[in-house]
Amino acid sequence: MRAVVQRVTRASVTVANRCTGKIDAGMVVLLGVGQEDTATDARYLADKVVNLRIFDDDQGQMNRSLAETGGAVLVVSQFTLFGDCRKGRRPSYASAARPEMARSLYELFIDEVRARSVTVATGEFQAMMKVTLANDGPVTLLLDSRKLF
Repeated sequence: MRAVVQRVTRASVTVANRCTGKIDAGMVVLLGVGQEDTATDARYLADKVVNLRIFDDDQGQMNRSLAETGGAVLVVSQFTLFGDCRKGRRPSYASAARPEMARSLYELFIDEVRARSVTVATGEFQAMMKVTLANDGPVTLLLDSRKLF
């Protein structure tokens, strides 16, 4: 699984002019699922996201996590994170998971984050979405459950 994690002061996602998810301070997680991913990847990434120390402490150092700040997460499915642009001019999405499998692991990721007592808002799986956010910092990180070392 791959995730682009952004620290935000606010964010929302809209589908067909309808807001499906909105948060104040916290993280936006753009989440992509690959063909090789399993429930282990979803659990690993959920734990990483909730405990990632990217929020400022009292000294202005990034030493606090979502678990410590009480921030929320806006999760947006993003199969394009598995786009391979090395050949030609059109990305190949051959390594992205099929929709049925991707939906299952996307939902498991959300459930795992919620199980860690974090408020979660979402986009709509397999929909065209408009994401609006105020990146705080800016802080943007790339996470990949297959790159553990």
